[in-house]
Amino acid sequence: MKLLGVETATSWQSVAILDGSRVLGCHEQEAAGSHAKLLLPTIDRLFSETGLALAQLDGLVVSIGPGSFTGLRVGLATVLGFRTISQLPLAVVPTLEGMAWNLRGTTTPLCPILNSRRGELYWALFCWTRDSQLERVISEQVGTATMLGSSLSGSALVFGEGWMVEAAAIRASTPSSATVAEAPDSAMKPSAVSIGLAGIERLRRGEYAGTGISPLYIQRTAAELKYEESGGLSPVILRQERVARKAVPRSVKRVS
Repeated sequence: MKLLGVETATSWQSVAILDGSRVLGCHEQEAAGSHAKLLLPTIDRLFSETGLALAQLDGLVVSIGPGSFTGLRVGLATVLGFRTISQLPLAVVPTLEGMAWNLRGTTTPLCPILNSRRGELYWALFCWTRDSQLERVISEQVGTATMLGSSLSGSALVFGEGWMVEAAAIRASTPSSATVAEAPDSAMKPSAVSIGLAGIERLRRGEYAGTGISPLYIQRTAAELKYEESGGLSPVILRQERVARKAVPRSVKRVS
């Protein structure tokens, strides 16, 4: 099965053409804020180098998020355009799941971590089974490094740009009962090859993306963020405190 894999969920752009598990071509580069300018020329170059055309492929695969809003929209829009032209089947792969394919066959639970817009992190937990199936242990989450660290238990192999930025904070909040190890450097970045391999499995199962597909955005609600900023105080208590503060000057004035 020949397919085009596209990964634009982060500032790291990765594009690959696979024939089953064989990589026919791959281009990767830093593309912060430039996916819209770089993606199509990169795909064109890849087709030229492999001697293939869109019509010769059997499918399309794209990373669906979470990640950069702009990057995800560019990647998805591009691949949807290819699908419209070619009528090829399309599979979408959650970005963190695709990253777990960077370490396929690893026996230790995997925790890929990406940066979020608000100084927070995206993460999930996966495990490869003995029959080479990837299981999702914890679904996609978003929160602080402290929240991530405290959610870990047992052993975990951690990796991704979020880990590289927040390693100290994550370690500091990890329970003593948990064992955290860092994955090799080669697994740290999202890869179109891994997205492609995960997508092949989906296409073989007939899991095709529908017409109304959109990026997978994982964001905490405004209420959750305000609750955390308040130190965990409920809106009722915060309102009572505001009322009390306003009443104090009037009380003092009456006494004097």
